[in-house]
Formats: sequence, C-alpha cells, structure tokens
Amino acid sequence: MTRQEDQPPPPTISDHGMVGDLRTAALVATDGSIDWFCPGRFDAPSVFARLLDTDKGGSWDLRPVDGEVRAHQFYFPDSNILNTRFLTDEGMVEVHDFMPLLKPDDAEHRQRLVRRVQCVRGEIRLAMRLAARPDYARERPTLREVDGGVLIESASLRLGLSATADLRIEGDDVVADLRLSEGDRVLLVLEVLDAGDGDDFVPCQAGDADALFGATNRYWQDWIGQSSYKGRWRETVNRSALTLKMLCHEPSGGIVAAVTTSLPEEIGGGRNWDYRYVWIRDAGFSLYALLRLGFLSEAAAFIRWLSERLGEQDEQSSEELGPLRVLYDLDGNIPSDEEELDHLAGYAGSKPVRVGNAAAGQLQLDIYGDLIDSIYLYNKYGPGISYDAWQDLRRLVDWLLEHWDAPDAGMWESRDEPRQHTTSRIMEWVAIERAVRVARQRGLPGDITEWSRVRDEIYANVMDECWDDEQQTFVQATGSKAVDAGLLLMPQVKFVAPRDPRFLSTLKVVEERLVTDTLVFRYDVESAPDGVSGGEGTFSLCSFWYVEALTRVGRIAEARLALEKMMTYANHLGLFAEQIGLNGEQLGNFPQAFTHLALISAAHNLDRELG
Repeated sequence: MTRQEDQPPPPTISDHGMVGDLRTAALVATDGSIDWFCPGRFDAPSVFARLLDTDKGGSWDLRPVDGEVRAHQFYFPDSNILNTRFLTDEGMVEVHDFMPLLKPDDAEHRQRLVRRVQCVRGEIRLAMRLAARPDYARERPTLREVDGGVLIESASLRLGLSATADLRIEGDDVVADLRLSEGDRVLLVLEVLDAGDGDDFVPCQAGDADALFGATNRYWQDWIGQSSYKGRWRETVNRSALTLKMLCHEPSGGIVAAVTTSLPEEIGGGRNWDYRYVWIRDAGFSLYALLRLGFLSEAAAFIRWLSERLGEQDEQSSEELGPLRVLYDLDGNIPSDEEELDHLAGYAGSKPVRVGNAAAGQLQLDIYGDLIDSIYLYNKYGPGISYDAWQDLRRLVDWLLEHWDAPDAGMWESRDEPRQHTTSRIMEWVAIERAVRVARQRGLPGDITEWSRVRDEIYANVMDECWDDEQQTFVQATGSKAVDAGLLLMPQVKFVAPRDPRFLSTLKVVEERLVTDTLVFRYDVESAPDGVSGGEGTFSLCSFWYVEALTRVGRIAEARLALEKMMTYANHLGLFAEQIGLNGEQLGNFPQAFTHLALISAAHNLDRELG
C-alpha cells in the first residue's frame, strides 16, 4: 500500500523498541508496526523492512482504527518484553510483543514472534495486516490457508502465522479485523519454519500465550538479576545490559554491532552501512562492559568465538591484511562485498541501502589492542584463556611486531588513503602491553624482552610523531593537524596518566573543536576527509568517552552533568542509535552495542568516583 497524504509520517528511528531471542531481533514501532525483522539470524535477509522503504519493505501492522489514538510504549520490568499501549476514546488496549526464550542454550528453540493483544477497558477495534516481503522485498510470497493459520512461503523462506482470530488473505498480505471488549485477548504468532515442504507448522493455541510470556519474562529477569551494578543509574545501566544481551548470538557466542543496516548518519546522505556483523573492536568493548557487570557466561561465549577466529589465522590470513579481519559474520566467515539494493528507497530517502560491508577488506591495526585487551580482562576477571588460545595470541603479537608501523584505515574505517593513525598506535601499544601482563601474571611463555622493546618503540612514536607541539595536542594521524575523539581513550587504556599535561591540553583542544555542549563529533570531516561525502551527527559513543575522560581528570561535577544530559538523548525506552543529529534526533544503526557499552563503562567509573 502507498501512504496517503493525510496519513501520519512513518515512525522515526527512535520510535522503536527491540525484542529478540538471542538469534535475531525485531523492531516494533510506537504505532504498533513491526518495521524490521530478519528471520533466522541477525544477518539474514529481511522479511519486514518498512524502516528502509515505507511502501515496499514490508511490515506487520497492528493498530486501532477508530478515532484519535495515543500510544505509550515500555518494557515490562527487568525484561525485554515490550508493551505498546493504545488509548482511544472508546477504550484501552495493550500489545505485548516478545520472542520466546524458554531456557538458556535451548536445543529445541523455536523462533517465534508473539503478539499478545488484550483489551484493558472499553471496546476496541484493531486492524492487523502482515505484509511479508522476503529477501529485502526481492521475493514475492505465496500464501495459503492451513488449519489454524496461514503458511507464507517464498524461494528462501517459510513462515507460519497462527491466530486466535479469523485470518484472511488479501493479495500478498494476511489481514484480520479484531473487535475486543474488556478482558478479551487475541494471540498472534509468526513462526520461522525450516526450509522444505515438511508438515512442521504447529499453530499456537490461546493457552500458549501465558506460558510463553511467563517463561520469557522469567528468563530475562533471572538474567539481569545476576548484574553486580547497584549504582545511581541502575535502571539505565540494566536497560543497556539487556540491550547488549539481545545483541548476543547465543549459538555462536558472537556479538553484533547493531541489528539494522543502512540507517543513515545523515538524512539524505550516503553514510549508510550494514552493522549486522561481529566487529572485533565492538565485541571487545562489549566484553569489557559485560565483565564489569559480572556476566561471565557471555564473556566466556565470546572468548570461545574469539578463540575459534584465532585458531583460523592461517586460513583467514593475508599478507596485506594480516591474520585477523576487522569484522566477521556470526559463523566467523569474512562477509561478502557490499551490495546496493537499488529497489529500496532508504530510510527517509537516504540511499544507498547496503548489505555486506567492505570494511572487512580494510587493515585496521587497532583491533589487535581491542582483542588482546578483552583477553587480558577475561584472564583477570574470569577463569583465564587456554594454552592453545595463548599460542594463537602469541602469533598475533609476533605479526604485530613486524607490521605496527603500517598505514591503515583507523578505528573509524576511513575510506580515504591509509594513514598512520594515532589511535591505531595507541591500541597496538595496548595489545603488546596486555600480552606482557598476561604472560607475567600467568607465567606463560613469550618473548617478553622483544615485546617490551617494540611496545616502548610504539610509545615513543606516539609521543614524538603524533604530538603537535604548536597546537599542544595529540593529532589524528602522523602529519595531521586534526584531532580525533578516539584520543579520549588514552587514559582509559592506561596509555597516559589522566592528569598528564599532554592529555589535559589534548582534552582542551578536543573540547574546543569537537564538543558541542556534551555531544561529541568523531572528527571534523571537513578538515579530516574520510573518503565519504556528506556529514554526520555527533557520535554517542564518543560522548560517553567524554564523560569518562572528565571523570578520570577529576572534573566530577561536569562529568555527572554530561552523563545526565546524554541519558536524555536516549529514546523513550532507553535505547540509543549510533549518532545524535542537529535537532536531537537519533541517527545511524539502531540500537548500537558500542553506545550502550560506553554508557555502562561511563556510569560504572563515575559511580566509583562519587563513592
């Protein structure tokens, strides 16, 4: 259907909540529409992609149809079950959206999207329309009625829709008219079925709703109950932790950067990337945040995933890119090249829509520091890594000793000419320094003398070549005059003391050039071109790094105000996209793991200083 001129505009990025089953996730808008869902796993082709094309993308709409409608959305306490409440002149109805999770590591897991509709007061009429558009709307589904529901099939997908209300087929869509009085309930369940023609569709019954809801609610409450954080911002930190957990892929142990692709960093711009992969950098920082909160099992699962990548060095290695890649798919494979989906209009007309990510073909040397720092933390707070994993890690360090001074794309994945980025040098120092620490703490074998020599050489390089004496600041790259928000990490990773005069003067320059109120840009794209046209918003990740930098230099009152201000930029559910635009709108892929983990770290460290 094409949106009519008198209809309200489609929901924005921030108008969504997320539900998930540790395999994939769905985004549910405040107007009751499921606007994004990739069945099976995070990086699978979408079946609902209204976020990327309001007309063609597909969605699962469920909303009142009479009179003026007001909507409120919230999560059940300490849970990832989403409640969308609609209020009309005739009454009130709630839609409870969730993906059932019955127990950890469930070998018999069935992937289902459950929508439990219940009338709280009065009488309500709702319209339901499920418009499945498989394979990013490149396939047309076939629909057929079966006992208890409708089968939705295409060349790549089989779904079963069951309901405790009458369903009917209209063209390529499944529709239903729901009339509910106080106390009435309707259950709608979309299940992802195995490929083939098997008779495996078992429609859900009315009695299933409460059991699925109860089990899923207990799962999430039991999980977050393990958190060790008891500080001032407990509700916000717990929501970030619950969000990070939903970005974990339980079968593999990988952690995806976000659940979406191609949500723009600038409306109408071309900075639209696919984030449904496991970035070594993002996952390493996520591990840090989860360890801080006491979630050792998630850390162990990621270390297992990481150990498998380390063990595959010889298979994945290339002379140009080194033994590890920047990002992997959930199975640990290198993603395919970027593909542009020209048939989709893009969010708010922001093209191109991309699947795949060419950053997998970049050299980014900072990832070795991110990776080895996460192993160091796991060794410190967890049971420690195995001997085989240590041997693999030693090979990484040995490679880094020979290649640390190579130009690279940097942590922001510049698509311009490679440069000798300061943050890459800093994280290379972290990689070798943490390896030395682990070897000494555990008495593990390694050439500590040679490692220490190169570590010190890198340190001297940063201090000599990446410092601009005239500007009194560290700069983005050797020979550059620009600064970079990544420099805020220097005391956090123990490269410099927080009150080292060089860092204090760098912080001052970063504040002058990149900070607007409490919001922080990654860098100035005009003075530091990155090979991509257009601008972008402020990076919420960097804004939380700023909070942590203020904390570490002792500007505690300013840090607290900055943190409180940043938290107001979250959406109504406490979720953050990647960036904040000029008028406060959320931009970029959503929700972003990196932002939520930085929030956890900033809150944890500020709490500690406040006592």
